[in-house]
Amino acid sequence: MRKAGTLPQTTTAPANPACVIAAGQRCEHALVDPQLNRSLSAYEQVVRSRFAAIVETLKALSAEQHELDFVPRAQHLARERLGYELPGALLGEAWVSGLDLRALHSYCIFRSFKQCIDQAVSDQASWRERMTLDDEFVRACGYHTLDISPCADGRLQGLLPFVFRMAPAPSIMVKAYAGAMFDVEMDAADWTHRELERLSGGIPDCADGRYLKIAVYHYSTSNPCDQGCAAHGSNDLKATDSALARLNELRAAVENTFGRGAAPDILLVGVDTDIDAIRVHLPDGNGDISPHRFVESASLYHDTLGMTAQAARAHIEAEVDRAENADGWARGHGGVEAGLHRLILRLLENNLSQIEYVIQHHAGRYAVIGHNERFICAGESMSELQLRNKFYFAHLDTVEEGAACMDVGIKIFTGLNINHGLPVPVLVHFHYNGRVPGARERSITRCKRVKAAIESRYPQLHKQGLLHCQMAISDQMGSERCQFIEDDVPVSGH
Repeated sequence: MRKAGTLPQTTTAPANPACVIAAGQRCEHALVDPQLNRSLSAYEQVVRSRFAAIVETLKALSAEQHELDFVPRAQHLARERLGYELPGALLGEAWVSGLDLRALHSYCIFRSFKQCIDQAVSDQASWRERMTLDDEFVRACGYHTLDISPCADGRLQGLLPFVFRMAPAPSIMVKAYAGAMFDVEMDAADWTHRELERLSGGIPDCADGRYLKIAVYHYSTSNPCDQGCAAHGSNDLKATDSALARLNELRAAVENTFGRGAAPDILLVGVDTDIDAIRVHLPDGNGDISPHRFVESASLYHDTLGMTAQAARAHIEAEVDRAENADGWARGHGGVEAGLHRLILRLLENNLSQIEYVIQHHAGRYAVIGHNERFICAGESMSELQLRNKFYFAHLDTVEEGAACMDVGIKIFTGLNINHGLPVPVLVHFHYNGRVPGARERSITRCKRVKAAIESRYPQLHKQGLLHCQMAISDQMGSERCQFIEDDVPVSGH
């Protein structure tokens, strides 16, 4: 366990950095849920399989595009390998101008994602029921809302079910921003809205509940200079300090507006995206956070491996208590509030299962420690798909205010796709409330406006066919999820 009060040192680590074992010992921790790990592994394989066949299928189509019976053969191959048909218009013109493989590639990415959304309930059924950090637990800790802002980096897309082992719930909000630099004004408005719901009885059984804001930055222990947070130039200290500054700005904004004591609780968490271990920075008795006062789950896993469950839990709690009472730069004023203390202990314990998951299913460290996303999701994310490196998310209402997130995403996909001749697929997605008259039509208009703005911001990519935007909308209250919208669809149409 690293001493609190010292900054983390980033060096090249062994293949299984958390599992350094003695002869005859196995990496099987007493606090790990092996069945949950098996269920999550099955889910990961199902989701990844929907994307894995795209490139090879398109290569096969490219080789056959001049055959007389190309269209029926292509559709048969697509149904067999991908589970859906391809647009007839793109296939039918192949004999004239050649197959538009860029357009087909983007179509397949979006269509495979839609499959994941449509099958989410059945795909996730086996692991959702085993999550111990759920809505009931959150409320037992005294919180009516957990508002989580991770970095938009695709490596954090599996944050809830994998890294935190947290079940999606009405009380849990996730809004990702490049570098975890969330919008303070928007978050203050979200806090106000939720507090109004609480005071009016709109949140059942939470008359005295509190609001917790969590910012999640990330870093890479094996390649810190190149595979850290792109929004902060892979500077771990900058990523940490910047996320903490945003949290403090939110507290100040609420207190300056509504009075002393009104501010939400805050928590700062770091994720080593090489192995999915977490670093939890502990607030003191005043709710203040020091970047130097933290506990790391990788050290906890190593130190408690081989202990009984009871002994391991006692060790984790002792380490949290020790960090709370650290001296030097890590010194605080009092310990963590009881409810938040309980939540932190559960986060640290839960993450041990994810560390072991990476050990068992990814050889201790992900083979691809950097970016490997499939597309950019711009606008509002969908919680139905929770898996590492599936997409980069740019949270925005307008392109102008989300420019930093979009620019980072385009930079990432320049290396992933553009440099290899592939386009950047961008899914422009927004939610609407089906109970509000005209909301669906306004959401479609919003999609069209943002799509046009994205194409205008990157005109050369759009002109060269290296930027493909697909619009989609979802009903917050109903069953419509990721419904694709085309440019020529009137806003009044269903």
